Amino acid sequence: MERIKADILVIGAGSGGLSVASGAVQMGASVVLLEDHKMGGDCLNYGCVPSKALIASGKVAYGMGHASVYGIADVAAQVDYAAAKDHVQGVIEQIAPVDSQERFEGLGVRVIREKGRFISETEVQAGDHIITARRVVIATGSSPLVPPILGLDQVPYLTNETLWSLRERPAHLLIIGGGPIGMEMAQAHRRLGSKVTVIEGGRALGKDDPEMTGILLEQLRGEGIEIAEYARAQEVRGTGGAIEVEVDGGAVYRGSHLLIAVGRRVNTDALDLDKAGIKTTKTGVQVDSSLKTTNKRVYAIGDAAGGLQFTHVAGYHAGIVIRSALFGLPAKAATAHIPHVTYTDPELAQVGLTEEQAKQEHGLNVEVVRSHYAHNDRAIAERRTTGLIKVMVVRGRPVGATIIGHQAGELINLWALVLANGLKMKHVANMVAPYPTIGELNKRAAGAYFSPRLFESATVKRIVGIVQRWLP
Repeated sequence: MERIKADILVIGAGSGGLSVASGAVQMGASVVLLEDHKMGGDCLNYGCVPSKALIASGKVAYGMGHASVYGIADVAAQVDYAAAKDHVQGVIEQIAPVDSQERFEGLGVRVIREKGRFISETEVQAGDHIITARRVVIATGSSPLVPPILGLDQVPYLTNETLWSLRERPAHLLIIGGGPIGMEMAQAHRRLGSKVTVIEGGRALGKDDPEMTGILLEQLRGEGIEIAEYARAQEVRGTGGAIEVEVDGGAVYRGSHLLIAVGRRVNTDALDLDKAGIKTTKTGVQVDSSLKTTNKRVYAIGDAAGGLQFTHVAGYHAGIVIRSALFGLPAKAATAHIPHVTYTDPELAQVGLTEEQAKQEHGLNVEVVRSHYAHNDRAIAERRTTGLIKVMVVRGRPVGATIIGHQAGELINLWALVLANGLKMKHVANMVAPYPTIGELNKRAAGAYFSPRLFESATVKRIVGIVQRWLP
């Protein structure tokens, strides 16, 4: 049994764990990294990267069949589903070296490809190694949640982890779960030629602004995706190629393949956290605002921390931990400035409070300003006029922004910057945006906030009148 001492021990080589390991070792700390599965974690191998690659394939196929508006003949795309999956794998392989064991060992990280578990408050065992570290970071991520639906254990089904090994295009894909993952995969597969039915127990995309999701769902249904809302799956039966999902009320949906996309569960079962005095909650490891667990030498970040489950949150958490663990400086994680995007077409993006949340929190002090894609010249030129931006403003300061439309995931970056730094609408209004760009929509939203104050104000008009009489 080898005993190892380190400054930082990271358990999990997903995006958050890798960010901590690379940052810490390059700042002079000794780092041990444990990973018993694939380097890069869920995001690289099963989540963000492969899903966006498949979405890109679907977007190209859809564009070929909808080109006539640009003066180009529509062509029925000849989709090779296996080749599309090769494209997905190629994207993963191109990014993988950045997350590889070889790269991190080159940086000076001791990488051990074993599962880690606590054997005391200060020790972690991984295979034939016992590691003692000044600080431990739990970055074990999450896995697909498989709900207790009657018969599901008797029927072949896919998750976001197993979907990528499928080489034959589903004739009719049934998706249980109408959240971001379900909707992204629904549209991608529909555009690649599959029939698709989404079965959702509540409102589809229920955590997002209903006005904006209404625009998105109309587009998805217009592409031929069947979306059954408020239809809770009660029983699954059948065999591969012939699967049935019965929902409450008795309706039955039939398809060839089944994808489960109802959420995620944190990977902590194998850690023996109780031996380290680390408490958990229903959603993950219990942490305070500085991401410390009930064992103050141990942090939890990313999905393991039981909060927002996004890759960029894990990266943000890594910065908090590095500040605290390496420099001993106070650092607290916040959520109000964290954006998220659903990468459908059109995209749906959010940062801060939704309209409903803002009105609940700030009441009559909230002003909601809108900027419509239909008034943007670049959107008109590209025939991308479906969508709008909503910004929730309290006394001149944005508290949230919601965007549905082309490049919403890019446009939300500006509002994330605004919220993160406490900027006001005047700062956005002062920006000069190049013409013609989709990004002008953000400046127009700021203009929509100030326009009534300038153009509909009797006081402003009176001042202008006085000044004009006195000017030579």
